Amino acid sequence: MNAHDPDAVAARVTADFRNEHTAALGQGTHGRAAYRARLPAFLAEFADLHYDVEDVVVEDDRAAVAYTMTCTFRATHPVTLRGMFLLRVRDGLVALRVDYWDGAEFTRQTADPAAPATGGAIPPMPGRPAR
Repeated sequence: MNAHDPDAVAARVTADFRNEHTAALGQGTHGRAAYRARLPAFLAEFADLHYDVEDVVVEDDRAAVAYTMTCTFRATHPVTLRGMFLLRVRDGLVALRVDYWDGAEFTRQTADPAAPATGGAIPPMPGRPAR
C-alpha cells in the first residue's frame, strides 16, 4: 500500500479475497477484481497514504498487524489513525483482511471546522452510498 501501486497490492491477495472493515465508515469488498477496481479511488482520496507497522504477531496462517496510518484525506485533511489488520494467508497470498479502526476519530479529523457542530460530517467514502 505504501508504494501506491494498485496492481502490486492486488497481486498480493487471493482471487476470492475478502476485505472487511469493522468501522461503519469503511466498505468491504469481495474478490481480487473488485478490490483492484476500488484501489485507484481509495489511493487518490487518501493522498500520501502510509502505514507504519507497530507490531506483528503471526500464528500458522494468521497474522495481527498493528499500524499507524497517515494520509491527507481529500487533499485537505491530514489524518493519523491507529488500527489493526487481522490477516489470513493462503498459498502466500492474503485471503482475508479485517481492518479495525476508529471511525469516530476519522470523522473528527476530517470534519469541516467551519460547519455547525451537528453538520460537519464528511461525505461518504468512495463506493459507499450516502446515508
